[in-house]
Amino acid sequence: MKLAPFALAALVSSIAGSALAADVNIAVTGVEARGGQMLVSLQSREQFMKPMGAAGTFAPAAAGTMALIIKDVPPGDYAVMIMHDEDSSWSMAMKPDGRPAEGSVMSGKPPASRVPTFDEVKIGVPASGASVSLPIAYPRP
Repeated sequence: MKLAPFALAALVSSIAGSALAADVNIAVTGVEARGGQMLVSLQSREQFMKPMGAAGTFAPAAAGTMALIIKDVPPGDYAVMIMHDEDSSWSMAMKPDGRPAEGSVMSGKPPASRVPTFDEVKIGVPASGASVSLPIAYPRP
């Protein structure tokens, strides 16, 4: 699974505000003390798994539960993708066998055996905004 587009999407700043835009509050649970930063991407169907996301944010990683906010998000369906970028490379580090070497999580119910579809990982964001709690998973040796 190629994850470099995800890292690039996390660089995108918040969408310009509008009368119908609201915040998406994200709680990332189970963050381990590994340094680096958390990269967050919010992507529409058209932007899913592509280099540019609808909105993004990043913050220094802190162990435990992290609260992250993406502001001024228009109503619609979005996929939330989060990566713990331990080495601050802005892309997913990979193990020699091709598996991810850093923690990550997607909203919804992504299958473990393949790249998910947008419909499997989307969340609905109404005009009032949304909140989601996502448990990050780290690869084990």
